[in-house]
Amino acid sequence: MGNFKHSIDAKGRLIIPARFREELGDRFVVSKGFDGCLQANALEAWEGIQEKLKELSQFNKAAREVKRFFNGGATIVEVDKQGRILIPADLRDHAGLEKNVSLVGTGSCVEIWDSDKWDEAAVDNIDDIAESLSELGFTL
Repeated sequence: MGNFKHSIDAKGRLIIPARFREELGDRFVVSKGFDGCLQANALEAWEGIQEKLKELSQFNKAAREVKRFFNGGATIVEVDKQGRILIPADLRDHAGLEKNVSLVGTGSCVEIWDSDKWDEAAVDNIDDIAESLSELGFTL
């Protein structure tokens, strides 16, 4: 959990906060995420995602598309001695990462956002969302 702001350099290197490195490890997976961000998952968590994706039928078009979405651009990254990772250009393009980046812990992964997009994505209708979740039986 948490929200950190950093800059991505011209080569595509991004500092990963120590708190997130503790959870993600020295090697982890970065892939496309929903809503125009990237997501970072520990290798073990990524394997769990892969197991769930394998259960989806290849005969279902939506299942094939979701597999392509997550796996097509996914890459294993390694943290260097300065605590940075190199984000490939295609993933930077997907998320519109140019300079200012927000790293957001969601509980299940770390989302990597262009900071302006993150600020725009702020949830204004959280009360409506909470009510919808309550109707589905979700409680805190």
